[in-house]
Amino acid sequence: MIHTEKQAAPFLYSLDENLEKVKRELGNSTDLVTRQVRLEAVDQMQVGILYTEGLVDKNMISGFMESLMLHARKEDFPVEANPLMLMKDFLLTIGGVEEVYDFDHLYDAILTGDTVILVDGYSYGFIANTKQWEDRGVQETSVQTVVRGSREAFSENLRTNTALVRRRINNRNLWLETMQIGDMTQTKVAMMYIKGVVQESVVTEVRERLGQITIDGILESGNIEEMIQDHTFTPFPTIYNTERPDSVAAGLLEGRVAILVDGTPIVLLVPAVFVQFFQSSEDYYMRADFGILRILRLISFFIALLAPSLYVAVTTFHQEMLQTNLIMSIAAQREGVPFPAAIEALLMEFTFEMLREAGVRMPRAVGSAISIVGALVLGEAAVQAGLVSPATVIVVSITAITSFVFPSFSMSIPIRLLRFGVIALAASFGLIGVFVGMIALCIHLCTLRSFGVPYMAPLAPVNLADQKDTLIRLPIWMMHTRPHFLRQKNSVRERKSKI
Repeated sequence: MIHTEKQAAPFLYSLDENLEKVKRELGNSTDLVTRQVRLEAVDQMQVGILYTEGLVDKNMISGFMESLMLHARKEDFPVEANPLMLMKDFLLTIGGVEEVYDFDHLYDAILTGDTVILVDGYSYGFIANTKQWEDRGVQETSVQTVVRGSREAFSENLRTNTALVRRRINNRNLWLETMQIGDMTQTKVAMMYIKGVVQESVVTEVRERLGQITIDGILESGNIEEMIQDHTFTPFPTIYNTERPDSVAAGLLEGRVAILVDGTPIVLLVPAVFVQFFQSSEDYYMRADFGILRILRLISFFIALLAPSLYVAVTTFHQEMLQTNLIMSIAAQREGVPFPAAIEALLMEFTFEMLREAGVRMPRAVGSAISIVGALVLGEAAVQAGLVSPATVIVVSITAITSFVFPSFSMSIPIRLLRFGVIALAASFGLIGVFVGMIALCIHLCTLRSFGVPYMAPLAPVNLADQKDTLIRLPIWMMHTRPHFLRQKNSVRERKSKI
């Protein structure tokens, strides 16, 4: 079945009928402002002005209305000129004026902050760019904090976000493409990439996936992420997200594509790889020897994932692996505890997750206090009541601390989910179950891809040239090329050697 596109309704020649139709189609909304004026300088032309209150800069509207009504004199204009062209060329003292011929484009304009000018007796009008609305501006990042580096974070304004990126990459090859997604919301989504650096196939793939989205509304970049990711049924994020403009600029310089969504401060970067979620922008602002902290983050990854399960496996099935004094101490602590080690660990993990969620959802002033006091009181009370052993509390506490080490919060979510599954394997099969689970996890990670790039690159497949910025970071002057797994057109980053 062939679907034909609905023909846009053209304007009527009567200004009153046009204004009445706009009011009727918009439900006589109280924030729709319409005004009719008469221009003595242009043959007593009757003009209608439409805009949405709260989305426009009223000073700009007052400025060009003053020009229309007060400063225009008939003797200043050519006698035989088209009246509408006179208005556009001489009277509309504002940048960004374009013609509009149908109601669909009129609705898009006035609902996004533009002002529409219609003239009685003509079947077309003008759109004046008067967008201006309140936003919270550029503030300090609240999630991906650093000790050294930029404090700026993206805001909910798309144009502010693109300007933050352009301030850092002042190059004509930084290209921007904008489209509207969402039948009802008409959300503006922008692609940014550096022409000549990024691989063209990646840009084409991103453009095609965005163009295939058919939905009534996009409210956050997470909606876009879920619809364009390569793998849906995986706990690991295959698209990197950040609120830091310097992280986006660094990704663009490496050959990635940034996806910005109007109304959210979170920007997406593709392609994404596993090790990218353990890298902080601060790694590149401090001395190279501080890059060893990446290894600490990877160790924390394994501790957060495996510590409770190893404790359960060893204390349940493999007591002979522990020193005699240690196993005797653990056994003495567990004397009188009514639950096996696996149930202890699951109960403590579940309780901590509830406390973490409560701390996030509570008002900011009391959220942190609830988390700290709740953990201390409940942990101490559970030990005193004999419900859990002190060793279990210590293991779960260490696990909780290490889960906050990752620079990207989106990587801590799969760890929190997989931890329960690994504990179940340890309780059922001991260390063999843990090893089988880790092997299955490694196989799963190696099968993932992000826009054609292997998710485990450059670790699998191994690329020795890219190891200088993976587990550790070598000095900047030694990283002459961009990551090879992104397959850029221009892989050379630095042409001069260190002085």
